[in-house]
Formats: sequence, structure tokens, C-alpha cells
Amino acid sequence: MTVELTVEEKLKKMYELQRLDSQIDEIQILKGELPAEVQDLEDELTGLETRLGRLQVESKEAISDIGKFQGHIKDAEANILRYQAQLDNVKNNREFEALTKELELAKLDIELNEKKMRNAKSDSDKKQDLLTATEERLERKRRELETKRTELEQIIEKTESEEQELRRRSAEARKHIEDRLIRAYDKIRTSYRNGLAVVTVERNSCGGCFNKIPPQLQLEIGVSKNIVACEHCGRILVDDGILGEAKPQLQSVEDED
Repeated sequence: MTVELTVEEKLKKMYELQRLDSQIDEIQILKGELPAEVQDLEDELTGLETRLGRLQVESKEAISDIGKFQGHIKDAEANILRYQAQLDNVKNNREFEALTKELELAKLDIELNEKKMRNAKSDSDKKQDLLTATEERLERKRRELETKRTELEQIIEKTESEEQELRRRSAEARKHIEDRLIRAYDKIRTSYRNGLAVVTVERNSCGGCFNKIPPQLQLEIGVSKNIVACEHCGRILVDDGILGEAKPQLQSVEDED
């Protein structure tokens, strides 16, 4: 038979869960943006490697085109020499005109292929510059990724066992809190960057948003008979001594007088 917890016991369980989850959050803060940075760098490297492969193919194609145009020029030059030799043996005007026309076409062919070769050479030079720049950037990013990975691995090595234990205890603590309260707790936690859903009253204020709490409400929180939420931020409020670990209160200006 399941024993129904009192409101105070429920609040204690939730505050204990909050303290465990806050310690897990601190470890995540220690890791900082490193996990996301490592992932971003890995994605960037994949993109750079793909680009590098494409540039290498395009550079080879440009070099191949240069060779092809050079071959066309050599063929046209050989044809010119042949036509010029044939001009010495023409027998009539018709043959002369035909050979002259072939010579002109061969010379045009040379001009066209020289233009294509210049364009291909320019394209090849640009591709080579991009290739070199991409290789240099890829190498920089690889070194940066290695540094980030090493840094992250060192943090994980130091905190992994502690984090696993905290997560185990957090999961265990959740089993003793009713679903309704867990849903509210998770909803509030995800609403704030600091992940605080259950906070104590500190200096007469909410420990989450720091807005003042009316004296009557503070009394209600102190007796732990009801679950009280901050009217400003919605966080669940508990007395700072709920776990029997009351923190020393800072003396106010009025008390000093």
C-alpha cells in the first residue's frame, strides 16, 4: 500500500530533486558551449571536405581541358604545315582556293583553342587558389576541433562519474514525486535558463526572480502546509530550512539599529 506523502514531504522531495538537477546543470555549464562547438566544427569539416573533393575534381578537369586545347592547337599547326606544303604543288585555282580556305580555318581553329586555353588556365588558377585556401582552412579547423575535443574530453573525464551518479539519484528522486508535480516542475525548469523550478525564500524575496514576498505568504511557506508558487515567476517556493539546513540570514539594516 502506497503511503500518501504530506505536503511538506512532497516539497522536500521536490527541493531535493531541484538540488540534484542544479548540480547536473552546473556540470553542463562547466562544459559550456563545447559540445555544440564540437558538433558545429564536425559539420563544418564535413562540408569543407566535400568542397575540397569537388574542387580537386574541377581542378583536374581544368588541367585536362588545357591539355586538350593544346592538342587541338598542335593538330591545327600540323595541318597548316601540310597545307602550306601542298600549295607548292597546286595545279589549278580551285585547289589553291580550297587549300587557302583550309589554312584560314586552321588558323581560326588555333585562335579559338588559344582563347579556350587561356580561359581554362585562368579557371585552373582560380580553382588552385580556392583549393589551397580550402586545404589551409580545413587544416585550421581540424586543429581547432582537436583542441575542442581534448578540452571537452578532459572535462567529461573529470565529471562523468559524478554526473552519472547525480543523474541516477535524480531519476530515483523522480519516482517518489507524483506525476502532476513532476510535469509542473519540468515545465517551470524549461521556462528559465537557470533551470530553477523550486527555490527558497531569501531575504524576504523569491530565490528565483528576487521579487519581494508578502509577510503573510512567507508564513504560509514556512509552515509547509500548501504548495505555494511565486506570483511573479511561477516558481515553487519553499522555506530555506525545509531540509533542516537553514542558511544563516543576513542581518537587515533595521535589525542593526
